[in-house]
Amino acid sequence: LFSKMSKTCAIFGGSRGIGKAVAELLAQKGCRLAIIARNLEVAQTTARNLGAGHLALSCDVSSEQEVQKTFEEMQRNLGPINYLVNAAGINRDGLLLRSKTEDMIAQIHTNLLGTMLTCKAAVKSMIQQQGGAIVNIGNVVGLKGNSGQSVYSATKAGLVGFSRSLAKEVAKKQIRVNVVAPG
Repeated sequence: LFSKMSKTCAIFGGSRGIGKAVAELLAQKGCRLAIIARNLEVAQTTARNLGAGHLALSCDVSSEQEVQKTFEEMQRNLGPINYLVNAAGINRDGLLLRSKTEDMIAQIHTNLLGTMLTCKAAVKSMIQQQGGAIVNIGNVVGLKGNSGQSVYSATKAGLVGFSRSLAKEVAKKQIRVNVVAPG
């Protein structure tokens, strides 16, 4: 169905929101996609609606083992990953004084650690292919802050520092890393 030249893209958080919109655009451009979400059924529905040849996978990005298994599965089914989009994120709004520690940890693990883990796995694959591109979805609150979103804002600000540093680490390997901060 796809030519040998078609690029393969992994979209974490690809089943809804910004991730789904990115998936629709890339599918139109002829990319082979892996739609990855915590909810497999929703990911499968999204992948089916994009047409044939796309893969749906379930993954909790905060688990290094799950991320590694997901990348192995993508390599097996789609070949090497050329593009990575990190749109998986959770937001538990609330004033800091009312925030539960486990909610803080969940946001840090999904929004920040999860992106680090998927980038680590993708970079390994991209170095072997001599290039690739990563886009991490941030949020303008990571730059400006917002009342009631201190923890979420911290995770999105962390993405900016992480992505800038990673971009410098992998530039010589022909891998681009960018953050898009909507809002």
